[in-house]
Formats: sequence, C-alpha cells, structure tokens
Amino acid sequence: MQDTAMVRNIAVIGHGNGGKTSLVEAMLYTAGKINRLGKVDDGNSSMDYDDEEIKRKITISSSFCNYSWKKNEVYLIDTPGDDSFFNETISAAHVCDGAVFVIGAVLGVKGQTHKFADLIAENNLPSMIVVTKMDRERADFHKTIDQIKESLPVSPTVVHLPIGKEESFSGIVDLVANKAYEFADSGKGGVKEIDIPAELEDEVAAAREALMESIAETDEELIDKFLEEGELTEEDLAAGLKKAVAEGEVTPVTVTCATKNSGTSVILDAVNNFMPSPADVGPRRGVNPNTKEEVQCPPSADAPFTGFVFKTMADPYAGRLTIFRVFSGTLAGESFYNANKKTAERFGNLFLIEGKEQRQVDSVGPGALVAVAKLKETTTGDTLCLQDNPVILEAVEPLSPVITYAVSAKKGDEEKLFSSLSRMLDEDLSLKMSREQQTGETLVSGMSQVHLEVVGSIIKRKFGVEMELNLPKIPYMETIRSSAKAQGRHKKQSGGRGQFGDCWIEIDPIPGEKFEFVDKIVGGVIPQQYRPAVEKGILEAMEKGVLAGYPVTDVKVTLYDGSYHTVDSSEMAFKIAGSLAFKQAAPAAGLVLLEPIMEMVVTVGKDSVGDIMGDLNSRRGRVLGMDSGPKGEIVTAQVPMAEIQTYANELTSMTGGLGSFVVKFSHYEEVPAQITEKIVAARAADK
Repeated sequence: MQDTAMVRNIAVIGHGNGGKTSLVEAMLYTAGKINRLGKVDDGNSSMDYDDEEIKRKITISSSFCNYSWKKNEVYLIDTPGDDSFFNETISAAHVCDGAVFVIGAVLGVKGQTHKFADLIAENNLPSMIVVTKMDRERADFHKTIDQIKESLPVSPTVVHLPIGKEESFSGIVDLVANKAYEFADSGKGGVKEIDIPAELEDEVAAAREALMESIAETDEELIDKFLEEGELTEEDLAAGLKKAVAEGEVTPVTVTCATKNSGTSVILDAVNNFMPSPADVGPRRGVNPNTKEEVQCPPSADAPFTGFVFKTMADPYAGRLTIFRVFSGTLAGESFYNANKKTAERFGNLFLIEGKEQRQVDSVGPGALVAVAKLKETTTGDTLCLQDNPVILEAVEPLSPVITYAVSAKKGDEEKLFSSLSRMLDEDLSLKMSREQQTGETLVSGMSQVHLEVVGSIIKRKFGVEMELNLPKIPYMETIRSSAKAQGRHKKQSGGRGQFGDCWIEIDPIPGEKFEFVDKIVGGVIPQQYRPAVEKGILEAMEKGVLAGYPVTDVKVTLYDGSYHTVDSSEMAFKIAGSLAFKQAAPAAGLVLLEPIMEMVVTVGKDSVGDIMGDLNSRRGRVLGMDSGPKGEIVTAQVPMAEIQTYANELTSMTGGLGSFVVKFSHYEEVPAQITEKIVAARAADK
C-alpha cells in the first residue's frame, strides 16, 4: 500500500482557454503515463476524449488520471473552465486536497478567474498557480502576477521566474534553490542546469529576497532566523514553503508552456514539493447517523474505510459508474455500506479511471479516486463506509439551474427521451426535470443553453434519441375583476327524446382561492342530481379559458336559479348549460389575463449594478431592494416570467460572466392591457 505521505490529490482549476487540459496532458506525458503528447486543438487529448469535448474544444465533464513521479502517487482531476459546467469543478474542489490553479499569461485574470479563485478560497484549498502559454505573443508574466495580487483572494509568491518571453521563453530560475534551468530540446519536459543569466541577476536577487520575506512571515522561527542572518537556506525555504501552502498562507507561482512541454518536470516537482498529502491535510470530519456525534476520518490506511461519492457517470452498456474519493482506511473486497441509504452495496471490481480507460486494482487507500460499476442504491453525495463504523460526510449543494427549456422528441420516442433524461439526472446534479401541469410540457432546467445542448448531444450519442429544445410556454391564467350574472340554457330537440338544461349563475372574484362553488337552489327548480353536472360544466369552461384559452382562476360561482324538463333534462344537458352560463358571465365580469411573476436575486459587481437595475426595469421588473454580500452587490426584484426566459445568457453578456442569479416563483399578476392584446391575438392566430 502506498505511503499516504507520498500521495497527492489535486484538482486542476481555471477559466476556459487557460490551458488546463494541455498542462495535464504534458504532466502525464512527462511522467511516462501516456506515450504521446496530445493537443486539445487537434482533438487527440487523452483527457478531453468525449465527442462533444472534441467538437467544442472545451472540457465538459471532469476527467481523471493518475501518475507516479519520484515515488509520489498523484491523482488529478481535470475540471471544466466553462460556467455551464461549474458544478463539476465545485464537486472536485470538495474532495481534493489541493488545487493547481491555471492562469494564461496572455489573457491573464479574466472575469471567470475570480469565480475559480473564490471557489479555492471557500474550500480552503492549498493551491499553486501555474502561469501557462508563456510562449504566446503578448504573454506577460509580470503583468499577470500584478493582476493576481490586485484582484484575487490569494497570496501569490513567485518561486520560478521565467527566462525569456514569448518565442524566446527558454527556461526558469528556481528561486528556492537559486538555480537556473534551461528547457531540454527533447520535448519530454526535462531541464538542464545553466548559469543564471546576467541580465536577470538583479531581478532574481530581488525576487528571492521577496520569497524569503513571504515565507519568513508565516513562521516565528523562520522570521527570527531571517532577521538575525538576513537570509534563509534552501532547506528552510522548502520546508517553510510547504508548511505555508498547507496552511493557506501563500500560493507559489510557477510557469510553463504546456503545448510544447517546456520544463513540465519542474511542475511535477512543484506538485510533489508544495502540495500537501492527505496526511498533511488531516482527517475529514463527518457525523455518525445513529448518534449524531462527530466522527473523524483519519487519512490512514489502517483506519476504518470511508469514501465519498462525488460523481456518477451514466453509460448505456456498463450502467451507472460511481466515482468516489477514499478519505480513510483501505478498500478491498467486494462490498461496503452506504450510510445515507442505510444499505450494504456489493461491487465487482475497483477501477482507477485514466482518461477514457479504466485500470483494475485490488485495493486503494487514502487519497485515491476510484470507481465501481452498477451499484443499485448509491448516488452522488453518499458516504461509503463500514457498517459497524457508520459516518456521513457533508455533501456539497449543486448550484441551482438558471435556464429552462421545454423538451420534446419525435413521435414514438417520448418515453425513450424521458428514460434517457432520468439517467442523465443521476450523472448531472445541476440538471432538473419537471412537468408543467398547465401547458403539459416536459421542462428541463440547467446552467445555460450550452449546458442543455450538450445534454441533448450526449443523449443522442448514448441513447439514440434526439431532444429538441424550445422556449417553454408561459403558464398564463385568466380571472375576473367584478361580479356578473348570466343564464346558461341548452335546448335541443331532434325527434324522440330531447335535451334541456337551464341554469342561472353569479360569479364573483375571490383572489387566492382558485375556485368555490355555492349551491343556492331553492325549491327544487333544478333537481339535486343535476347540480353537480352544472359545476362540472363550469370547471371545464374554466379550464379551457374564455379570453385567450388559458385556465380561469380565483372565481366563486353561485348557482341560484334555473329550470328543468321532466323528460328531456339530463346530466349532460345541465353540464352544457353550466359551461354556457360561465362563458356568458365571464366577459361581463371584466376578464383579465394573469402572468407568473418571479422573484429574482441577482449578484453582480459594483460596476454592473446600474446596468442591471436599468435592465430589470426594461423587463417590467420591480426592484425590491439592494444589499452587499461577500460576492458582490445583491439586487432583489420581481420580474414577469415572460421577460427572463433567456436571462442567463444576457446576464453573462452584461457582466462578462461575473454575474449570477437565482429565481423562484412569487405570484400571479395582471398583464398590462397592451400586452394582453398581443397575447390574445397570438393565441387566436395559433388556432
């Protein structure tokens, strides 16, 4: 069993187009895990292997790999950089011991970079920054460092200075060892020691002094030594740096060009030297579900086994693939206990996921990311353990979906689509499915239009059914403003027995009460057996609507008079009469259209508040208030549903990806007259 102190469990995090996947590819190649250096742009990366990822040239789903480097065993999660798949990154951050934070030297700190930096900070993840794409035109290491210092919640400490820039980027200076290295020409990520370039000597001296000061400030013994001797040894710096990183005091910064595999061995060394092991991080805390007492899960191979399920993958052939992190103990054998579901689960084989491949293993210990197939009850967020040592670890709440579409399939494929979507819900917790009773539509909600389009592509490829996306119909309602009376009279004579039903009703508005039927018939003018039929006819008329074909609500109906025929009257005749009566009374009572009003909570930066409030007003919204929060300014408003169906896309455009929002139903409200006219006309044209 691998010594836990020699294990690293790392999430590779950063905004899209920063070079995360290229870096992971280079790390695997340099470590000898893969035999060729694939490229995202060429569609042959070992990590972005999914058809949709190749087509879009982005990471959609977290991918997994592991490698050995200088006796260390390292587990990596390559996470998506697109907002649409941010929940994947949240899950990875929840189970990893550290993060490699990738920032491109050309784009620098962008809007989305802040989200990833905040995620690292919120999870107290020890991290190191890798500045990538150093060979590109306009790559600027020092500008990028300044941006990081000014705007991100980290304390960047440069440990590797670049030698050259853009096309002349040729090596690094290791400030800890005070040595310079030139990238080897072999393309295998190696370096060879050289003299520190003369033109960099002053910069190196200043940067090394700054490094010593940063490290010394994190430890009382080191600061005393630094003040007394004026410097720290390489051993002091190395030990102090690792301790400071584990405690979140500093974030070491290194550099590379991953696509050319320039000096990737230095990055591998940095992960070994700077990133904490599970032993350094300490025990994960949970709760005993039986006693509610706190339970510690120490990162020891000898402790009771504890694992946490953070991802589920749907496969049309292998079934459900469950991926979990081992926090304590050793897992071997063929079963474990699911503390959330209170059931034992049997499994066949243990697998380490390596890109699109799977490698069977006999046992795994703390820090490992492992998968099993075809578990019956286990889902994402469950804790796996021993039955006689039950524990539940805290699960992470996925972000709420922000955009909703109506989905449909070709005739005959509806059931297949529903089944496929149900399986995708297990895989993607940010995906929600519901049924809108009024419109009859199946609704799917996700993080963006791109997110739902990707889901559709996956369903088509995996399950052979096409999913069509359409903006959902707005569930308008109709109601009345005042009271009115009307007669409903149905008389039909066509030889033999005829049909006769006659009723008088009064309708009144009852806001918030939906429907009430009052029977005030006196003297048997309508026999008792026919009165329920009147109510049934009224309800059917209300369901079909009168003004624009939308259901009528918040109406009290009083049946107070009528007449009948001893031979020709029937339940059907009175049902028709009730329907006619309501259709007569409703227009006279001032029919109006109601629309659903949503409550929105929008979080944006200070610079965007004015634009957001102006935009909400243009959508017929009412701003209810504004407050300051840890992630920005919070604007609360009520806005008609019809005005915000594509708001997620538009907010991203307005804020550069920095804004977020949540939305929930609030109430129904009358539609303005001019808009009602357009809706009524559109409904008439559709018929």
